[in-house]
Amino acid sequence: MKQVTNGQTNGHARAAENVELAVLKRYAEGALKKQKKLCCPVTYNPKYLNAIPQEILEKDYGCGDPSAYLKEGEVVLDLGSGAGKICYIASQVVGPRGKVIGIDFNPEMLELAHKYQKEVSTRIGWNNVSFLRGRIQDLKTDSDWVERELRKKSVQSLEDLTRFEAKIKAHQDHHPLIADESVDVIVSNCVLNLVRTEDKKQLFREMHRVLKKGGRIAVSDIVSDEEVPESMQRNPKLWSGCIAGAFQEKAFIRAFEEAGFYGITLEKRDDTSWQTVRGIEFRSVTVVAYKGKEGACWERNQAVIYKGPWKQVEDDDHHVLRRGARTAVCDKTFQIYSKEPYRGQFYFVEPLKAVSISNAISFSATKRSGSAAQFGGDCERDEERDPRETKGHAYRKTKKPESVCMDGGCC
Repeated sequence: MKQVTNGQTNGHARAAENVELAVLKRYAEGALKKQKKLCCPVTYNPKYLNAIPQEILEKDYGCGDPSAYLKEGEVVLDLGSGAGKICYIASQVVGPRGKVIGIDFNPEMLELAHKYQKEVSTRIGWNNVSFLRGRIQDLKTDSDWVERELRKKSVQSLEDLTRFEAKIKAHQDHHPLIADESVDVIVSNCVLNLVRTEDKKQLFREMHRVLKKGGRIAVSDIVSDEEVPESMQRNPKLWSGCIAGAFQEKAFIRAFEEAGFYGITLEKRDDTSWQTVRGIEFRSVTVVAYKGKEGACWERNQAVIYKGPWKQVEDDDHHVLRRGARTAVCDKTFQIYSKEPYRGQFYFVEPLKAVSISNAISFSATKRSGSAAQFGGDCERDEERDPRETKGHAYRKTKKPESVCMDGGCC
């Protein structure tokens, strides 16, 4: 095994620090002067651009349009909101009943977003946008509050530092920048790749934390077709240029899975690469993912029939759904399949006699195939539902046709 020396460890730490500083510096420059190499060509709905000043349009950098996946009345969180273009588009989409929150760590970008806030709200007809300073991988910490506390010069020793860290933790707990389960939709436009590698898992956990149950993410970002080598990852210029920190395309999807999202859909993938560096292709993708598969699994004798066209598919809880077969599912899964992104893919079979939640038993307690034990959860059962389970084993009804074929019957 290769031994890691203190010099190597310190080198990685310095590289990570340099990466974050490079991102701050480059996007600060991008707020002052348009940076052509920081974005991909993106087409936005022109009807939403008329209300946005030209300076914001020129100095906001992205690789997709996650605002296309928003609905009226929603609470939207934009991670890495930059100059505010997506926030101001989202404001118009969600309307006066909705709310938009932009999070960015760069003071220059936030200043540009704030500069036109009154003007844009006047043009739109309402003001439902707020901009906050924070790191997108740490949505509990209010960076402006931390900076105000630091200006008090209360940290003069290690003991002071310990007390200050405890104070930050208390503020995070009682006054988080973004509260738990407070957001309907998270959007982000070419920003996740700027987060340091060691912070990326926390970033996805934070997204999951602040989303409401049933909420979703719509993220446009740059991915690579191959793993980005470590030598490129240590290059601050490549990192701030949305290259070195890009997820490998399969790893990007896997990051959503590992954070607990479901219904993950690759909504858009550019055929042509945006850039190619050392033979590695970098392109824009847009992913939509949902939160809400957490919770107890109750047996209520329900089944779903997958319509096709595939012979069989497998969902994020390891249900194997065979075309045309009555697949046993718990009540939670039954409800999830009735919503996006699954809506329209199933026929739903309700029991003849409804089983109330108060009388329902654990779904795993009825398993026969052993799949729940195999996967370690109580929702992971893919066996077929016997029709008698749905109708009731004592069901003996005989139903005769009310008319024959020539009189308008069903045959």
